[in-house]
Amino acid sequence: NGCNRIFFMTRTGKWVVGLGVALGLAGLLWVGVARQVPPDEVLASRAATGLEAALGVKVTVGALHWRLLPVPALVLQDVATAQPQALVLKELVLYPNLLALWQRQLKIDRAELHGAVLPQLSLRALGVTPGSVPGKGAGDNAGKPLENALAGFSLGDIPLARLVFRNVTWVSRSGIAVVYDGEVDFDAAWRPRQAQLQRPGFTPATDLTLTRQGQEDRWAIRVNVGGGTAHGEAQLHTRANGRLHLDGQLKPEGVEVASAMAAINRRPLLQGLASGQTRLSAHGDNAGELAQSLHTQTVFTLGRATLLRFDLDKAVRSAGQEHSGQTVLDAVSGQLDTQNTPQGMVLEFTGIKAASGVLSAQGQARIANRQVEAEFAVDLVQGVVGVPLRLSGPLDQVKVSVPAGAVAGALVGTAVLPGVGTAIGARIGATLGKMFSPDTDRQAPATRPGKAP
Repeated sequence: NGCNRIFFMTRTGKWVVGLGVALGLAGLLWVGVARQVPPDEVLASRAATGLEAALGVKVTVGALHWRLLPVPALVLQDVATAQPQALVLKELVLYPNLLALWQRQLKIDRAELHGAVLPQLSLRALGVTPGSVPGKGAGDNAGKPLENALAGFSLGDIPLARLVFRNVTWVSRSGIAVVYDGEVDFDAAWRPRQAQLQRPGFTPATDLTLTRQGQEDRWAIRVNVGGGTAHGEAQLHTRANGRLHLDGQLKPEGVEVASAMAAINRRPLLQGLASGQTRLSAHGDNAGELAQSLHTQTVFTLGRATLLRFDLDKAVRSAGQEHSGQTVLDAVSGQLDTQNTPQGMVLEFTGIKAASGVLSAQGQARIANRQVEAEFAVDLVQGVVGVPLRLSGPLDQVKVSVPAGAVAGALVGTAVLPGVGTAIGARIGATLGKMFSPDTDRQAPATRPGKAP
């Protein structure tokens, strides 16, 4: 027993000595690094100056200091831009690679963002494009503020290895706020190796996951939304001139449209399960320009669905005077194109076809800046058929109109071919309706004196 105790004490002593040596070396490394890094006040001043020069707006920094425990970290708090809608970062914690700092390289092993507000309009008003690479796509002097802030430090091959963010609020152009959590692991050239974005606390689960395929610029995409999925793949191509081009495809399956819209705090217009095929494309010099130019094209189908807050039958029979209610549909199909623009996203619906036991409709619609312009030909199986229905105005106050003479034209259609209803008679009716009133915004010419109208 005595020998065992001596052996145990000797072995324990070696571990203690070894741990002490390791801690001592780490301490020496930290002291060396600390001598290389400027004091907190200097760091805060450089951060504010660098941010103001790079972003083109005044920036306030609440605090910037080093935190030693449990591991060394640089903490940036209460950063805000001087804009009508301020861009705000509550707390950003950076965990630097100490060995890289010793070698005067800036390399962050992990960054944690806790709380932020990112208004889309404020981001677009900054002096550089979000996601731009310093020195490229933002003018010849884009990289100089960063170089001045680094003050002799160079960027590593992977400046940031991992980013984790929580409670980040994205505010759209129209003021709709959505909270996100996420994390990204980066490879060289800012290529995401693994990335995840999710809506915290929302049911059903709403999230997006990207997984890089080896070292190729190709990522598997997995999306869960509206109780369904939209899985696929995206590829990034670099042109000879250095410009980036993104293309990909997704396959939405069983996505409940109303739930998907609610996940991004939008008021749904339609309720039902959607499936289809989506193609996406974008181009630009950097990630920010890719996002701003993103275009999607989705061919979709829905089975039984409900048009919320709009009664098509009532709108036709009242010549657009009444339309409150809902419309139950047996099937809906069409194509949706979305295009990001400097003025916001534009939605184009084309080839829309909807049908139920009492009506059918087809047409197209355009939504931009929360304004809608649409035109549909609606056929009622029992009653008026072939009526062109127009929708226009703000989404929350849509104006519905039926061109003058359209109802008369539709009635002629049923009279020409009674019993055909939604087929040939409806199309003749719609055509005659437009002939009777080719332009509803233009008044009929005045009748000459002595001439019969």
